Amino acid sequence: MPFFVGLDWASREHAVCVVDERGRVSSQFTVSHGASGLGDLVMRLKKLSARGELRIAIERPSGLLVDTLVDAGFAVVPINPAAIKACRTRYSVAKAKSDPGDAYVLADVLRTDGHRFRTLTPLSDQTKTLRALTRLRDDLVAQRVALANQLRSLLEEYWPGPTKLFTDLDCFTSLAFIAQYPTPQSAEGITEKQMRLFLHAHSYTGRRTAAELVERLRAAPRPVAGERECEAKGQCARALVAVLQSMIAQIASLTAACEQALATHEDAEVVTPLFREGRLCAALLLSELGDDRGRFVSADHLAAEGGVAPVTRASGKHRAVAFRFACNKRLRGALTTLADTTRHTMPWARAIYERARERGCKYAHAIRILARAWCRVLWHVWQQRVAYDPNKHRAARELAQASPNLGAAA
Repeated sequence: MPFFVGLDWASREHAVCVVDERGRVSSQFTVSHGASGLGDLVMRLKKLSARGELRIAIERPSGLLVDTLVDAGFAVVPINPAAIKACRTRYSVAKAKSDPGDAYVLADVLRTDGHRFRTLTPLSDQTKTLRALTRLRDDLVAQRVALANQLRSLLEEYWPGPTKLFTDLDCFTSLAFIAQYPTPQSAEGITEKQMRLFLHAHSYTGRRTAAELVERLRAAPRPVAGERECEAKGQCARALVAVLQSMIAQIASLTAACEQALATHEDAEVVTPLFREGRLCAALLLSELGDDRGRFVSADHLAAEGGVAPVTRASGKHRAVAFRFACNKRLRGALTTLADTTRHTMPWARAIYERARERGCKYAHAIRILARAWCRVLWHVWQQRVAYDPNKHRAARELAQASPNLGAAA
């Protein structure tokens, strides 16, 4: 007899509901999120699986709980929380909600609509390692941008001078300058010689001379804040600089770790040839693709999951094509990065992008169109575990034959 298990995940206690093939509740219980609780859960589920087929529905595809169940040999089926929310009205018109109730909904939806959901296939340790590194690095980069914007906003309040000196406010030289001269009073008497010594001490490689930088500093708007206010905000600026410097160092460390993890991944040869440089971009793409070849059933599925295919809503005479919001946003970032990079290096990609622009598409839309074209290529090379070969790509061959000089120049 088949059994269907719904597991409502929580940080401290998990609600579990088991139903049979007719939808009758076989058992309901809760387990704690600890060694004893998870051990008890596995033991109970193994007793059920000995009596018949067992599938487990849960609202998340990863985590310690999911890893424990997969490691124990159970068939785990992740279901999107939005799907469960839409199904909840089947069981309660009043839209009542509770953890045991959600566990029952998960179990019963798995019983009635289980054929619509794919059983989770665990990723390899190589892919888990790569994904953990790339995702944390992405998060830190986003935080670095937010902190740099906060620092810029703070400086604009009391001393805009440092924001006018260098191209990037969060570059090494700019942060060092703010740490050394956090207030307008501290930099008031800076001379060209002092600026030259500062640039030399911090290995400045920009094209601006010390005289030009001093002139930019003096031409900046003069502060109107009082000395005590400038001192307080200067201390705040130094605090932000210290956090940014530490964060930039950690991002550099994670970048090296990502590149090293990519080099040892068995599928590295599939994605690295897509980029002339930038092994980090290849690492981001591979970490989101994963190594489960059954995850994407077609190139269109990959494009939809990656958010580069639009959503069509049609009813009667009404038809609208809209941007796809529900997707794997990290995968979309990797695909659009691939498209943006290759439009400069591959003639066929450049042709698709330029045709889209000529039709009136904006930059982001044209990039998604090219990314969707890349999905067709990427899906095939990923399924076949082979590197991309332009000589086997029909669009690349046709363009090379039509414009041999363009193909040779690329």
